[in-house]
Amino acid sequence: MTEKWHIEGKYFESCTCDIACPCIFLKPPTKGTCKAMIAWQIAAGYMEDTDLAGLNVGLYLQAPGNMVEGGWKIALYLDSRANDAQTDALTRIYGGQVGGHPAVLASLVGEVMSVQPARIDINYGDSEKTMDIEGVGSVKTKRLKGADGNEVTVVNPPLAVAPGYPLVVHETESLSYSGKDEHSHSGTVGFASPFSYQP
Repeated sequence: MTEKWHIEGKYFESCTCDIACPCIFLKPPTKGTCKAMIAWQIAAGYMEDTDLAGLNVGLYLQAPGNMVEGGWKIALYLDSRANDAQTDALTRIYGGQVGGHPAVLASLVGEVMSVQPARIDINYGDSEKTMDIEGVGSVKTKRLKGADGNEVTVVNPPLAVAPGYPLVVHETESLSYSGKDEHSHSGTVGFASPFSYQP
């Protein structure tokens, strides 16, 4: 029997692609490979009787080419504030073991480099978004302004971390990672939106 679960909140990401990123349109990344950091700030959620509200999740990702061709390498970071039941629930959700959109994303993973607890601080401002994974990496993005000064959005892309929500386009001010890979970039694309996952 599939467990009852649901998580929702806000997410943002930064990757090595130029603005605008071709990956979300099922095209190869602009630099041949794509390296990204993704942050999820869970506002509300549960798995069965386990409350998941207020927890953060971070991900480092390497894709060797077109995202939909798979072969991703990932390192998953789970909020160190989580108790054993919460850690198990998040591991199963983000590992794709209980269905929903995370299972679609997990089906593209070729190698899990690590799954580990970490202090994850996420600041999800209207314009600026930051994530710091203690001892591993950090990312900072800033919302782009359109011709009228308002946000620039991409609606209904074929590939999305958070299907059903318009992506607000950001620019990466800085990203550095020193976990299972050594990587940094700036001046590239970022996206942000609400997210909602369930089986």
